[in-house]
This record gives sequence, C-alpha cells and structure tokens, in this order.
Amino acid sequence: MVTDEQYEFKSERRGISRHRWFGQIDLWYNWNFENQYGEWNLWKSQPLFSTKLEILSFKILLLYNPLIFIYLIMKEIYINYMKTLRFLLIFLISLTLFFSCNSNKDIKEINLQDEKTFTDSIHSSSQQKIYVAISTMILPIETFNLYKDLIDYISSKLGVPIEFKQRKTYSEVNELLKEKKLDFAFICTGAYREARNKMPIEILVVPVVNGRPYYQAYVIVNEESNINSIDELQGKSFAFTDPISNTGYDYIINILKERKSNPEKFFSKTIFTYAHDYSIQAVKRKIVDGATVDGLVYEYLKHFQPKKVEGIKIINKSRDFGIPPFVVQKGMNPELKKRLKNIMLNLHNDPKGKELLSKIMIDKFIEGNDELYK
Repeated sequence: MVTDEQYEFKSERRGISRHRWFGQIDLWYNWNFENQYGEWNLWKSQPLFSTKLEILSFKILLLYNPLIFIYLIMKEIYINYMKTLRFLLIFLISLTLFFSCNSNKDIKEINLQDEKTFTDSIHSSSQQKIYVAISTMILPIETFNLYKDLIDYISSKLGVPIEFKQRKTYSEVNELLKEKKLDFAFICTGAYREARNKMPIEILVVPVVNGRPYYQAYVIVNEESNINSIDELQGKSFAFTDPISNTGYDYIINILKERKSNPEKFFSKTIFTYAHDYSIQAVKRKIVDGATVDGLVYEYLKHFQPKKVEGIKIINKSRDFGIPPFVVQKGMNPELKKRLKNIMLNLHNDPKGKELLSKIMIDKFIEGNDELYK
C-alpha cells in the first residue's frame, strides 16, 4: 500500500524545492541533472516503496512521462483555485447576510458631491434650525473638528439646533450668504470686504487673539532656500490660498501692484491651495518656493502641531489687518440674533466656553465694526 510519506528530489544546480500534492502522497521535488542525459537522483527521506524494483519503476515513470508533472501542476492549480473560489463565495455570502440584517435601520446619508457639503450636524428635532459655515482657513476636516464643539456648545446655550454647511472656497461660502442659505458664518477678512457691499450681512462679533482683534500675513519659504526677501522670490514658484483671501492673496497682489507687476510677470508659476495649511505644506515639501499665509493659522500650527511648520522660514510679515469676523444676516430674527450675540460675547466668562475658545487660540469675542476693515 502507498502511505502518506515524502520523497525528495534534490538539485545541486537549480536549488528548487516545490511542494505538490498528489492524492495522499506529499511529494517534494527538486531536479538534479547529474549528467548530460538528464538522469534523476533519488533519495528516500522515509520508506515509501518496499523494493528496489518499485523505486526504479517510479523513477522511470517520472523520467519518461512529463505529462505526470503537468498533471500534478494543473491539479494543484485547480485545487488552490477551488479553495480560493470557495473562500470568496463564503465571504460574499457573509457580507450579503450582514447588510441584509441591517437594511431596515434608519440611515442618514450625506452626499458630498451632489450637495457640495463637507459635513453636517444632523438634528432630528422639529425646532427651528440656524445654519453656519466656517471658512476653511486650515484643512477642511480640521476646520470642522476645531469649531464643531464650540458651535455645538453655542447651540446648547441658544436652545436651537445649528447645522454646518461647509464649502471648499471662500467664494462658495459668500455665495451661501448671498442666497440666504446661512444665518451666520466665520469668514476671511478678504471675503468680508468682498461681500459687505453686495449682500445684506453685518458683523456679529470678532475674535480677540493675544489681546488684539488683529492679525498678519506671513510670507514663507523653505529654510533650506537662499531666499530672504519678497524681491528674491521673483522668477520663483508661489502658492496663494484663495482668490479672495486677504493674507493668502490680496497682501502679495497689492505689493506687486506697487511695483507695477503682477503674479504672471513676477513668479514663474502660481497655484491656489484653498487652505493655509496646504500652502505651508507645499513650501515645506518644496512643491513651491514660497507662499503667503494667515499668521493665525501659522501660529496655531506652531503651537499645537509644530512638526507642520518645521523647516519653514518667515521672510516677511504684513501690517496689522482686522481679524476675520463672524457675520450674520441682517434679516435674521432680531431676538435670536441678540441671544446669539450675547452668548458669544460671554463665552470667555463660562469655564466650558473658555476651554473651547482656548482650543482655537481665541481669548474672547468682542463687538466689531467696519473700522477694522478699511
């Protein structure tokens, strides 16, 4: 009887060991061409055949019947294929059963492409809702995460659900304000200048950072470069944040206008990143030679995520600009507007509110006016 034993064919030249299954026999093959006639050398690791005649017959069978090798190979391929197919079938059936069992659950879906929303806080309450957008001065996901807790806390104090309507660009947020699809928003200084005479909005409150309602533009380069001034950026690549950003676009444009130039003439190429953090990373990774960014964002990253600004050199800081404001629709319910404003003005007097403000490096909110944005 043939038992479940092993044979090994060893090769000095090729050094190949292949594991094959043939019925109940576990075979190990290795070719050894000992002479020009291709004769096999066979060693038994354990007894399989009882006589030398059986061994010789087996050797001849392997030597003169290459179809056996083909058969063994094809058989293994077939067996492995069937095992894989069986596994895939079991996996797919399991998935089908899992999702079928959960198909009756209520699922709320946010379609990012069709609705152009980044993410929304969904409220099932039948109460009146108000809508807010936070301009993506940092990465969209970080912007949402940074402000979500603060907005949720304001919502709880106000007793009214607040729903986020995020957009990628400053212009898209302004468009929502124009279409009255937002009740209030935290927008860039440049976006406010663009919008204030075109739509019925007004300043609700403005942040105070480091004791001041002002901020600056930073012009940055990689510290490994030899660039040390804006003049030395001529002929280099440059990153802007947004076409209506104050620190991320207007600041450099106004400097170039004073020099009777423009981005097309001054820089070798320009890009828009649509987030100050992206601009910083573009310089850090040497995708561009320089960028102009919001100093508040730079300082936030330096404080909380210092690795993101490692290798960055600031070569220019702007004058003080009025800090990005929270704006509100003029037509918003007067009582609701008053309550919202009062809550925001007193957040720093509340331990929880103060903690949330500190996470975004804001001291407090104060009343603001257009004098800040001349």
